[in-house]
Amino acid sequence: MPYQTLSKKWFINTALAYLGTPYIWGGDDPSGFDCSGFVVECLKTAGFLTEKEDYTANGLFQKYQGYQINSPRKGALIFRVNQDKYAIHVAICLDYQFKIESVGGNNQTISVPLSWDDNAFVKIRPINYDKKTHKVAYLFEDGM
Repeated sequence: MPYQTLSKKWFINTALAYLGTPYIWGGDDPSGFDCSGFVVECLKTAGFLTEKEDYTANGLFQKYQGYQINSPRKGALIFRVNQDKYAIHVAICLDYQFKIESVGGNNQTISVPLSWDDNAFVKIRPINYDKKTHKVAYLFEDGM
């Protein structure tokens, strides 16, 4: 198997392994993730980022702007952008319909009990893709 195909497999499998992990604002490890902390951890596992690299949703959006594609596909990053083209959320596409993301909290969700109160954790949701508010980046070279 080519390296990139193995990387995508690790990327998706890592994301799925974190289902149910609490959403914690600013969280970047398995004790609790915010949206970008979750995606960064998955990218590190797949070898796209070093252990020292850390990014916000917008930082990832800026880093991977050259990898944009027109629609969601398995393994792609999907960014929600505001009217100023600033990424305010990032998730991972499982296919063209579903994504996995750390979602449901806000800047007040700073502990596990608060994440459960907010129903905030890593979960799978429909994409509801809108070209005006979403941008997609695909990092893999497998053509899939």
